[in-house]
Amino acid sequence: MYDWHAILLDFGKLLLAAFIGGAIGFERESHGQAAGFRTYLIVSVGACLMMLLSLHMEALFHPLNADSVVRLDPGRIASYAIASMGFLGAGAIIKGKGTVRGITTAAGLWVVTGMGLAIGAGYIYQTIFTTVVILIALYWLQPIRKLAKRRIYRVLTVKHKGEEDPLDNIIKIISDYPYFSFRNINYEHDISSQTLLYRIRIFSTEGTHWRELLKKLSDIKGMLEVKWEESDVP
Repeated sequence: MYDWHAILLDFGKLLLAAFIGGAIGFERESHGQAAGFRTYLIVSVGACLMMLLSLHMEALFHPLNADSVVRLDPGRIASYAIASMGFLGAGAIIKGKGTVRGITTAAGLWVVTGMGLAIGAGYIYQTIFTTVVILIALYWLQPIRKLAKRRIYRVLTVKHKGEEDPLDNIIKIISDYPYFSFRNINYEHDISSQTLLYRIRIFSTEGTHWRELLKKLSDIKGMLEVKWEESDVP
């Protein structure tokens, strides 16, 4: 005979895991992340199911005696669930030259896995409290993050044609903005066309006025091209 009370309890745990995973995934979905509502929901429910399997493993093999060759370690299923989440989390991380995106999403997948396992093990209140903390961090702590001025690394490329070397003038214009700092300067001279190409690596804080800087550089006599692009973080 089935123990319907235990079965309904397990159903309730799986539904709670789905709700909690979906709630966190919904916030990631609203930020345009590839791993969103459905992914978080599936991961949370799957982790809960793995923990339930670990808890019921002893009942499945209870008829075996000490002479059996079967050796059980219920904790392995849960530990492998956390370890395997690293592969899924790595797929959510996108690395650019100057930024790495998706770390919060990957961390969310990792913690949702742990929350699913905790629900399966019966730690309901602790998991609900954890969910509240995570949702507060995702929804309401974003303004605090903006208070920290981050460094932005860019490569400024200028192309000039003329007899005079514009480097001193370029450096003077950039130096007028105290929040810009030089890292290095690469130089290239095309003799056939008499053009100079400078690639200047600069870092600045967020919110700086790049357009104003580019406009002043464009006004230099003989300037053919001015552009900036994302740079690698040292």
